Amino acid sequence: MRDVLAIVLAGGKGSRLEPLTRDRAKPAVPFGGSYRIIDFTLSNCLNSDVRKILVLTQYKAMSLDRHINLGWRGLLSPELCEFIDVVPPQQRIDEHWYQGTADAVYQNIYTLEKERPNYVVILAGDHIYKMDYKLMVDFHKQNNADLTIAALRVPRRDAHRFGVMQVDTAGRIQGFAEKPPEPQPIPGDPDHSLASMGIYVFSARFLFEQLCQDATMAQSKHDFGQNIIPSIIDSHRVFAFPFRDENRKLDSYWRDVGTIDAYFEANMDLISVDPLLNMYDDRWPIRTFHPNYPPPKFVFAEEGAEARRGMALDSLVCQGSIISGGQVERSILGRNCRVHSFAHVEDSILFEGVEIGRHSRIRRAIIDKGVQVPEGTLIGFDPEHDRERGFLVSEGGVTVIAKAESAEHALATANV
Repeated sequence: MRDVLAIVLAGGKGSRLEPLTRDRAKPAVPFGGSYRIIDFTLSNCLNSDVRKILVLTQYKAMSLDRHINLGWRGLLSPELCEFIDVVPPQQRIDEHWYQGTADAVYQNIYTLEKERPNYVVILAGDHIYKMDYKLMVDFHKQNNADLTIAALRVPRRDAHRFGVMQVDTAGRIQGFAEKPPEPQPIPGDPDHSLASMGIYVFSARFLFEQLCQDATMAQSKHDFGQNIIPSIIDSHRVFAFPFRDENRKLDSYWRDVGTIDAYFEANMDLISVDPLLNMYDDRWPIRTFHPNYPPPKFVFAEEGAEARRGMALDSLVCQGSIISGGQVERSILGRNCRVHSFAHVEDSILFEGVEIGRHSRIRRAIIDKGVQVPEGTLIGFDPEHDRERGFLVSEGGVTVIAKAESAEHALATANV
């Protein structure tokens, strides 16, 4: 894999995840208590022995840049020509931000060519999954392919959100449609379609040629799925690589956490007894930045109906958090959280530094970093009241409290 360069596209706005993306890029959104979304893609790279990585950023990239600097750069050796570099838009080629996925790579073509790779792996920085990219690169080489696309079997009713492929018995792609209103089913399986995961392996010289050609087309949206892939299906060797999960489970796990409800459900999956996403696998570890916090702590074990008891059930509780006489059920607490006496948190996600005041009750909520919830506050019990206070309530009934000062003001002044 020494001749492989990975490009992680981490510049999307993530508007469907607002307000969690109000102050951060989507790949920098916390996930599973200790992690950021981008940690899964970067961990896949290191576990696959991909040691040359460019992370292309664009919107609100400061926290993402800081996270990679603190948690990732020290894992690779510059002396061995290994790196993880964060690359912001440089307008080296044109005076505009990235116009599409292909344009994002094209605008950095100078950096790519300087590394002289034989193969380029293009990845999204905002999906949750485990995958060995080396298997995909080997598949690409064995088929003498110009492009290989990772393929996922999805329910046909959901396939309109993806690029949908038709393949022959050898895996060569015969047709491709980006987000079609009527997705083609898999032959012999009318309920499923074969979807692109947005993971590509290109032969490097072929990629450079296609990017330069696409850049000259004024009518192009400069996107891999909409423009480049459909234009080469008939004339070049383009193959589909079946997604192989590294969780060692019966069902493969891949999640696009692009909406509040999808993000909430993917987090809640982690607290089940045997989740599909195995976070405790030493063979395929998920790495991240771990600050120097003490272990989590649970205090008070009084007896009686009105007694305090610090406890957490079916939950993930991260370093530095203290459950001080409160109760936590089916929830994820990030680092350095506090749940005070007689408070009750259930089916919720608390980001780092959240503090829940005494006698507060939190249900089906996501509370962003550093929010202080005053004593006696109710969240998640009355959606209309939550909306009146200025909080977003998702279609699935999840209340989201952003880390903006207005959120704390609404909590402090609410009549609850």
